[in-house]
Amino acid sequence: MSSSDIVALREATGAGVVECKKALEEAGGDVEKAKQLIWKRGYAKAASKAQRKTGAGMIEAYVHSDRIGVIVEVRCETDFVAKTPQFRELAHDIALQIASMDPESVEALMVQPFIKDESLAVKDIVARAVAVIGENIRVERFCRYEL
Repeated sequence: MSSSDIVALREATGAGVVECKKALEEAGGDVEKAKQLIWKRGYAKAASKAQRKTGAGMIEAYVHSDRIGVIVEVRCETDFVAKTPQFRELAHDIALQIASMDPESVEALMVQPFIKDESLAVKDIVARAVAVIGENIRVERFCRYEL
C-alpha cells in the first residue's frame, strides 16, 4: 500500500484519507476491493441519514435538442451543500437521466440503471453522493416535457 494508492482511492471515491487507508489495509492493498468496502460503508451511512429533513436543495433544468425539457427538484439538508459542485453535478446527472429514460415517477427513476454506468441504479449514485457529501439527499419531484 503506497500513498499513491490512497490518493487514487480518495479521488475515485471521495472518501477521506483515513477511511481510504483503513479500507486499503482491510483489502490487503487491493484498490478495487477497497473501493467496494468504501461504497458498502457509504450505503450504510446513507441509510442512517435517510430520515433527516431536507430543507434545502436546488432546481435543475435541462433541455435536450430543443425537444425534451426536464425540471427536477433535488433536496439536501443545507444551502451550503446545495451550492457544492458535487451536489450540482448530481442534480444535472439526474436531469439527464430523466430526459433520456422518461421514468413515470420518482420511485421508478430511482431503480432505473444509471445512464452513465449501467451497473448502478440511480438510487446507488444518490447513496454514493450521500456518503461523500455527508447529508441526506432526496429527489423530490420532476417534470419532463417532450415535443
